[in-house]
Amino acid sequence: MPQGISIHVGLNNVDANHYGGWSGHLQACEADAGDMARVAGERGFDSTTISTADATADAVTSAIRDAAGRLEAGDILFLTYSGHGGQVPDTNGDEPDQLDETWVLFDRQLVDDELYDLWSQFAEDTRILVFSDSCHSGSVDRGIFEAAVPHVVAAAMVDTPEPRTKDLPRDVAERTYDQNKDLYDEIQETHPTAETADIGASVILISGCQDNQLSLDGDRNGLFTQQVLAIWDSGRWVGSHPRFHKAVGAKMPPTQSPNYFPVGAQDGAFEQQTPLTI
Repeated sequence: MPQGISIHVGLNNVDANHYGGWSGHLQACEADAGDMARVAGERGFDSTTISTADATADAVTSAIRDAAGRLEAGDILFLTYSGHGGQVPDTNGDEPDQLDETWVLFDRQLVDDELYDLWSQFAEDTRILVFSDSCHSGSVDRGIFEAAVPHVVAAAMVDTPEPRTKDLPRDVAERTYDQNKDLYDEIQETHPTAETADIGASVILISGCQDNQLSLDGDRNGLFTQQVLAIWDSGRWVGSHPRFHKAVGAKMPPTQSPNYFPVGAQDGAFEQQTPLTI
């Protein structure tokens, strides 16, 4: 019988010592992780939640490696992340925009090349579903976004009058990289690029926005997680992963369009399943 493991990461702040004095305060990310863990538990997943100061790069990657060691063909990992998204200069030549996307974990950024390497450690025909409520906003025009915020709040009903964006500000990103250049360059040097990672699992990533957009944090949930929970409707949703993505996207403002991105082995049956099907 297939088994399901879920890992839920949420950070309301980060270690300012690594990020050049910036602590990255957010409000709803721990709640996002808790709510997604509850949803997963109701579907029979063995769930782990990793929050803020505990959400170090070692803790998150160790949890994923542990899942890779336990899951076999036909099993499923459900991984959610809520926090800041960032970018570092691409030094191994696998990104057209010359930037690697990151999750901004407590003690350092987790580079997307590291995630691809982790996916390659899962058994063939394992299913992996990732929800990422974060930004990858290297090319966004903040002035345009800030002018649109009142419309965003009205149209999408984000649950706060003072929306916070979940991006690593450009000056902080540059300062963090400059102060930790050897670390991030070594990470990319020692991990295979996305194109060369041999991934036998089937991975579906549904993220809170496009690479050039900003995701919003709220008082109770991030905007993306808020709409995921609304569409999920306490487990009453039935339909494929692409249909679920489109339904969530239909409730989002034009400034935040969720992305659907499958990688690894193609698995049409997995894509057509209702999300969180063990």
